[in-house]
Amino acid sequence: MKYVLVTGGVVSGLGKGVTASSIGLLLKACGLRVTSIKIDPYLNTDAGTMSPFEHGEVFVLDDGGEVDLDLGNYERFLDIKLTRDNNITTGKIYQSVINKERKGDYLGKTVQVVPHVTDAIQEWIERAAMIPVDGKEGPADVCVIELGGTIGDIESMPFIEALGQFSYRVGPGNFCLVHVSLVPVLNVVGEQKTKPTQHSVRGLRGLGLTPNILACRSTKALDDNVKGKLSQFCHVPAENIVTLYDVPNIWHIPLLLRDQKAHEAILKGLNLLGIAREPDLTEWTARTKVYDMLHDPVKIAMVGKYIGLKDSYLSVLKALLHASVGCRKKLVVEWVEAGHLEDITAKEDPDAYKAAWNRLKGADGILVPGGFGDRGVQGKILAAKYARERKVPFLGICLGMQIAVIEYARSVLGLHNANSTEFDPETSNPCVIFMPEGSKTHMGGTMRLGSRRTYFKVPDCKSAKLYGNANFVDERHRHRYEVNPDMISQFEAAGLSFVGRDESGRRMEIVELPSHPYFIGVQFHPEFKSRPGKPSAVFLGLISASCGQLDSLLHNFGQLSKPMANGISNGKATIKAQQNGNYFKSSNGSLNGVYSNGNGVHH
Repeated sequence: MKYVLVTGGVVSGLGKGVTASSIGLLLKACGLRVTSIKIDPYLNTDAGTMSPFEHGEVFVLDDGGEVDLDLGNYERFLDIKLTRDNNITTGKIYQSVINKERKGDYLGKTVQVVPHVTDAIQEWIERAAMIPVDGKEGPADVCVIELGGTIGDIESMPFIEALGQFSYRVGPGNFCLVHVSLVPVLNVVGEQKTKPTQHSVRGLRGLGLTPNILACRSTKALDDNVKGKLSQFCHVPAENIVTLYDVPNIWHIPLLLRDQKAHEAILKGLNLLGIAREPDLTEWTARTKVYDMLHDPVKIAMVGKYIGLKDSYLSVLKALLHASVGCRKKLVVEWVEAGHLEDITAKEDPDAYKAAWNRLKGADGILVPGGFGDRGVQGKILAAKYARERKVPFLGICLGMQIAVIEYARSVLGLHNANSTEFDPETSNPCVIFMPEGSKTHMGGTMRLGSRRTYFKVPDCKSAKLYGNANFVDERHRHRYEVNPDMISQFEAAGLSFVGRDESGRRMEIVELPSHPYFIGVQFHPEFKSRPGKPSAVFLGLISASCGQLDSLLHNFGQLSKPMANGISNGKATIKAQQNGNYFKSSNGSLNGVYSNGNGVHH
């Protein structure tokens, strides 16, 4: 096993996650099998209990792991399925060490950070690196490890020490360190300054780690004299110093690394030059060019409560982007604070109220993502009501599906006090109820999490067609509440159709309004399995409905092979979807790049 460690210096938020993902993609394009590990030095066991405002979205894996959003970047770039063990936290390490101590595994020794904690970190890395994540047998060739935080942080010191020991143990031909640093340009003098990077590397070397490659973040490409200076003071060859300058979109980063021969430096450091081939990024390059050339806009209103931090909805944004590129449209997201749509805001802040409604009414489609707690719920209900009554394409995810059901109960069934027991435990018409297997005392890891199967009960519904006429799909979940199964007959008699359910038939997974052009709610989170070139089915439906292409898309999906009994599709579509007067077929032979997308439709 070969290891590539990505660290960061000077400031946080430099893009270590995207850099690590891009390095992984580049190595994969060289014909190598790649896996990833993210180290988060915080004491939380996992990301599940942290507010989105605190740390961005919580990304959910197939095995139910609630992890850092960087693992979402790894999965999207590398098209792999990671496990909860691929996210290491200080909490997990200390928990495992303390459990060992309680069992007496240390045989009376004084348990210390060195060697016991550092050994536990190294053992975890080696164990996680061996887990196959690409659907093939056996371990990967290379493991890309990202160390969260910034060099010098107190909380990451045990990991730095462990990685220093680890690099010595595995040997120089099996370990390559890429240090991501900042080279700022002072506006006053317009000169690229190397001193912050020099200090950062000096700190790293003082902690026992020597960088093989410097990836320098800057507004523009590094001047040759700046590279020479960095090489001299940081003891890194000039050809191993790459610039990660600002680009129009992050899909350019792997191409930027390739163009600067970063793969050659990494392969040389790992003794893989004779084994790996030249990187083949033909499809990635073509998709990036398409993305850059898009100009015909599709406007989606994102009605949420965490819009102060866009990373709270990172995977949703990426899924919208993948779908809009597939439809050859330029994505424009209109951020709508859910609370600003409510009547109380009209009194307290009429300008914010008017602006929010103007953004909602000006959108081609409306998306209500997941969330927790009652803040902004009434605004989301009003958004669903507007979409339903005005025939605006609508997608509700998790809580977004639940509020669509609540709105339907209030407006169509006439149950004016209908609600979720999450917001009103005493409601006489509980449309959404707490799941029996949930815990009300412990928050961490107690939800319905991970990949679950949804069976289509109505074969010719829109969502089944979008999923390639599969009988079932596997999607990832993260929720404590569900639609009340005892009220389903009432809803369906009034025109709402629950087209997807779990294996028991009592847990509602997908709801559609057949009389509406596109009104779909899903209990799962389809955004977590969307990939560039292989967009999520229901996101593709939302975007195509928002730009008037849904009928043509559904017609083309209807022409595909008959559904297979086991829900498996080979993804080899032979027809092309008409996109904006042009025909677009991805180079892997899949219709619009979506037909068999891993989004529950198994390969």
